[in-house]
Amino acid sequence: MIGEAGGEVIEVEVMPDDVHLLVEVPPTVSLAKLVEKLKGRSSRMLRAEFPHLRRLPALWSASWFVSTLRAVPLEALRCYVWNLKRAA
Repeated sequence: MIGEAGGEVIEVEVMPDDVHLLVEVPPTVSLAKLVEKLKGRSSRMLRAEFPHLRRLPALWSASWFVSTLRAVPLEALRCYVWNLKRAA
């Protein structure tokens, strides 16, 4: 999905109640549409793999957060995302 948009997943952390993604995408990519597609596709894939999830009205909340960063070194962001789970 992100690769289809010309981007790259740099880091992922899955937590009990949220998912943190560090991705690089071209500035022409609509982040709102990208998040919508990520949530939709992952919901379909999870429901296909785990049939008991089909009875739930939604797997993801409607909320999401995106931040763009230039001045922070990539390695600092990678460490931040990686440490989120360890701090919980």
